Amino acid sequence: MDATIATADIAIIGSGMAGASLAAEIGGAAKVVLVEREAHPGYHSTGRSAAFWSETYGGPAIQPLTTASFAYLSEWGFLADRGAVHLAAEGSRRAIAALIDAYGGTVRLQPLDAEHLAALIPGLRPGWGEGLAEPSCKDIDVAGLHAHYLGRARRAGVELLVEAEVRNIRRHAGLWRISTRAGEVAASKIVNAAGAWAGEIAALAGAQPIAIQPYRRTIVQLEVDPPAPPGLPLVMDADQRFYFKPEAGGRIWLSPHDETPTAPCDAAAEELDVAIAIDRFEQVVNWQIVRRGRAWAGLRSFAPDRAPVYGFDGCAAGFFWFAGQGGFGIQTAPAAAMIGAALLLDRALPEAIGAIDVARYSPARFGRDGSTIGLG
Repeated sequence: MDATIATADIAIIGSGMAGASLAAEIGGAAKVVLVEREAHPGYHSTGRSAAFWSETYGGPAIQPLTTASFAYLSEWGFLADRGAVHLAAEGSRRAIAALIDAYGGTVRLQPLDAEHLAALIPGLRPGWGEGLAEPSCKDIDVAGLHAHYLGRARRAGVELLVEAEVRNIRRHAGLWRISTRAGEVAASKIVNAAGAWAGEIAALAGAQPIAIQPYRRTIVQLEVDPPAPPGLPLVMDADQRFYFKPEAGGRIWLSPHDETPTAPCDAAAEELDVAIAIDRFEQVVNWQIVRRGRAWAGLRSFAPDRAPVYGFDGCAAGFFWFAGQGGFGIQTAPAAAMIGAALLLDRALPEAIGAIDVARYSPARFGRDGSTIGLG
């Protein structure tokens, strides 16, 4: 049996953006320990984000969380102006109409014709006939936000254990016993903020078998001629086949918007996905690619209905889900952490998220066998 190295009211498994933000919210109200499998927090999905905040990114189930997070992110200085353009090829009116139908009443979207598109995106090739501007889109300082939450958690007395990969979980005498590579952690409650590993953690604890599926997403850095103008908006294909945005030095971050199912892992970019991204990019603009920089991949993890899972498990007492946040866990972090803290500590929702229907994110929408019952 492992020696007990930490005892807490709440053990949060995972110290990426999800775990760090929740720890910061609850650290002053409970004794909390963050259990991290890697040597440094945020090594996987958090450290590989495309770093933008968009109210339309993720679908209507995500939009309320994104919108509600704006005030916190803005107040603390983690957002910078960018703007986005949803680009549609001629004949893809249905994709533009779908965006308007989904968000027209909640997100400011401005129709753009070919002339306006050409002014916003220098070098745009013929064939891209219309689009939508999303002026509210921002760049987000991911590293700064993650460090902010880790700092808040540390100042609130949260203990961080690194290189503590979870090997086994059992419940004994009213406590969860979490066996890790660093030793055993004992806690009254467990929070499953393990990202791509959330399904494995749930299985170890005997919790609901909610199928949290990781998907690989690729990003490649390009140097282009002419250099990308710093004021270039985030350019997103309305049919979800690519997006790109400018970075320092006139470079481009480009993604083929891929979603390849994978097991939890240290994801790496595949050459085929990089080639697909570049091919799609060259169909959009006439810029010359001077050099291909580094390419990387991160994991986006979804529940079957692609909405996050926040709340206590229906099978395992004291097991709390904080998972399935897809690729949107950065831009929704403040609202998600407030929801998680309120549910976990049984307190009222803060005013900032009071209008959000938190029942739609509950594990109760899945059966005890993990099957989908429906949103609340």
